[in-house]
Amino acid sequence: MTRILGIDPGLLHTGWAVIETNGNARKYIASGVILPQKTGTLPERLAIIFNEVTKLVDTFTPDEASMEITFVNKNPTTTLILGHARAAAMVAISVKNIPVYEYEPNRVKKILTGAGHADKTAVDKMVRILLPTAHPKTPDESDAIAIALAHANTTKFEKFIK
Repeated sequence: MTRILGIDPGLLHTGWAVIETNGNARKYIASGVILPQKTGTLPERLAIIFNEVTKLVDTFTPDEASMEITFVNKNPTTTLILGHARAAAMVAISVKNIPVYEYEPNRVKKILTGAGHADKTAVDKMVRILLPTAHPKTPDESDAIAIALAHANTTKFEKFIK
């Protein structure tokens, strides 16, 4: 059995999810969203992300983590700031010696829905089909579950062909 922490990083909304995988079986454990205050400074928001992800790691003791790779926005400043949020979450996980696997958004969508340019509604629908006990309340939470599921499905396949 492998416990996976999925992270959809963001400076305003960082989605997170924990699932367990055992062979073909997938089990939903928990999910939610970290919400740094919009009025907080960049360092304050990053500290909140770091501290909350640290609490998640301590609470759920994942074996592995998966995270979305930052896509390049039209605005390079936005891309850079999103990279900071990713880094805060990644360091919180990595200091506990948990491996972090990174996935491009289109790869997550393709693994889950079969279409690399699927919209958020299609991804959310597949999350609910694959994990009927999961009831994500926000797109960030749904995306975090999708990232964890994509990792579970990818590593299962990669282990199969080795």
